[in-house]
Amino acid sequence: MATPEENNQLVIAPESTPETQPNKRRKKKSIVWEHFTIENVSPGCRRASCNQCKQSFAYSTGSKVAGTSHLKRHIAKGTCPALLRNQSPFTPGMNGNGSMSDPPKRRYRSPSSAYISFDSDRCRHEIARMMIMHDYPLHMVEHSGFLAFVQNLQPRFDMVSFNTVQGDCVATYLREKQNIMKFVEGMPGRVCLTLDMWTSSQSLGYVFITGHFIDSDWKPQSRILNVVMEPYPDSDMAISHAVACCLSDWSLEGKLFSITFNHPVGEPGRENLRSLLCVKDPLIINGQLMIGNCSARILSSIAKDVLWAGREIIKKIRDSIKYVKTSESHEEKFLELKQQLQVPSEKSLSLDNRTQWNSTFQMLVAASELKEVFSCLDTSDPDYKEAPSMEDWKQIEIICTYLKPLFDAANVLTSRNNATPITFFHELWKIHELSRAVASEDPFISSLAKLMREKIDKYLKDCSLALAIAVVMDPRFKMKLVQFRFSKIFGDEAPLYVKIVDDGLHELFLEYVALPLPLTPTYAEDGNFENMKTEDNQGTLLSDHGLTDFDMYIMETTSQNTRSELDQYLEESLLPRLQELDLLDWWKMNKLKYPTLSKLARDILTIQVSTADPDSVFDTEIKELDSYRSSLRPETVEALVCAKDWLQYGSAAPAEISNAIVKVGS
Repeated sequence: MATPEENNQLVIAPESTPETQPNKRRKKKSIVWEHFTIENVSPGCRRASCNQCKQSFAYSTGSKVAGTSHLKRHIAKGTCPALLRNQSPFTPGMNGNGSMSDPPKRRYRSPSSAYISFDSDRCRHEIARMMIMHDYPLHMVEHSGFLAFVQNLQPRFDMVSFNTVQGDCVATYLREKQNIMKFVEGMPGRVCLTLDMWTSSQSLGYVFITGHFIDSDWKPQSRILNVVMEPYPDSDMAISHAVACCLSDWSLEGKLFSITFNHPVGEPGRENLRSLLCVKDPLIINGQLMIGNCSARILSSIAKDVLWAGREIIKKIRDSIKYVKTSESHEEKFLELKQQLQVPSEKSLSLDNRTQWNSTFQMLVAASELKEVFSCLDTSDPDYKEAPSMEDWKQIEIICTYLKPLFDAANVLTSRNNATPITFFHELWKIHELSRAVASEDPFISSLAKLMREKIDKYLKDCSLALAIAVVMDPRFKMKLVQFRFSKIFGDEAPLYVKIVDDGLHELFLEYVALPLPLTPTYAEDGNFENMKTEDNQGTLLSDHGLTDFDMYIMETTSQNTRSELDQYLEESLLPRLQELDLLDWWKMNKLKYPTLSKLARDILTIQVSTADPDSVFDTEIKELDSYRSSLRPETVEALVCAKDWLQYGSAAPAEISNAIVKVGS
């Protein structure tokens, strides 16, 4: 029989007793303590109880401590009836023939590895998280392979059905939603929404609604708030219905600042949205901050036009690359010619993915840099019959020239930190400059410029206010850049568009000035709200002593006699453009100088120009929900999509939610 010392259960100095040295007891390392629990039977007497069959064994009486060999035999020799029922042919303690083998001589566990009891609820929670985080089909829990894997991993786990795991996923979503609601409520500024319409094979629409805001540390934040299924996505009510659902679900009435959507909406649909916003959120100046065209979609639309114009020549390039890349001997010959000609290009040939226009642009750029090699291959390989002519290569260079500013602008949108209206305004200017070649004598250049000019001009006219007021909030540009750029873009109409921006900005500022400070969450930040509460001995505010009308008088007379924060800001000199400027940090540092304007600037700088996530900026088609997801209930789709987004920011530990599992009958 093993002694206590052998199992490292109790170490007692020779002159000490357990009663005098209770702190010398060390952590038990023997493997048997994974299967037994020590119970106090009476004073001075303890016994070991089997966790499986609950049979009791001698352990210690008084100063005599029994060893663990008899406990090991109970487990390893297979005498425990509960273990015998659950034993598989591969259970440790049995040999390959299914008969019992000798028990292991010794087995130590690391002193730092604590025994973790089996928790069925925790396992269910982790399965739900796994389904959410990795987009696994919920029916996977009923697949035979998954069932066999889990049963061999943990026979004691009762497998869940599709309905059960669906309920667990929804429970995870609801729990996380409580955290997100508190997070959104704590935002000091207003919320800007982006609406990304997805389609499905059933002709249903799914509106992915994301909320964008800036937190109290002046850091940009975004969360997916809703996925709203619209049975008639092309109806005039689809977008306004989705927005209404979001406002109601998250209590955003009075907190909305702007909306950006990628779905084409006619004038009746826009009017429905304006009517909704004027009722729910009068701060949005008559719906003028609705950016109805997602910038990523506009760029993709223009890029598709350019590629379509050169489709015949692009096909020649694509076929030439196929000729080289689909034959090992052809590719070797191509690389040999490249080396002989000493072509400096570092690019390699690859076929494009036609669902993303940037891959076609990159294919054309690489081929254009290697055009000399293709020309040499044409003369040295009689089987190569699709060689582009010199005129073809010239048109490919023109196509690349017109795609390059689109590509650069779209790359800006792939970075959430750089996808600001200000940055995009600069990129739009480059595109607009290129589109001025409509009068070119080259008919191909003229046609491309005309295609680009029409769509860029329309986008700028529709979104000029939202883009321009963001530019004004940059102390390096203010109204000066707006006036300069608009004169180039709109020509004789420039003063009209400049006035729209100036009037809209002043109207917004006056609305922020008129907001009742103590009642507006926008102003209750950084402890300022509490500091405003100067209490007397009776606990009443000084502002409650019948002085409300005096406060109004002060506001009116002050505004008459002094320049507003906005006018003061606009009249000050521009900051030098010698280095990069973190605008949010600049406004954070100047919020004492511009207490009201800084809050307006924060909300303006939250405006989004694109609804696309970084991975889909270059997509040429509207995203489609896969057939499996679209077969689920709309509530389940929303739970899976939103919870996946929220979980990446962290959540409660599994132990904290084991009691929150929602059990849905299978």
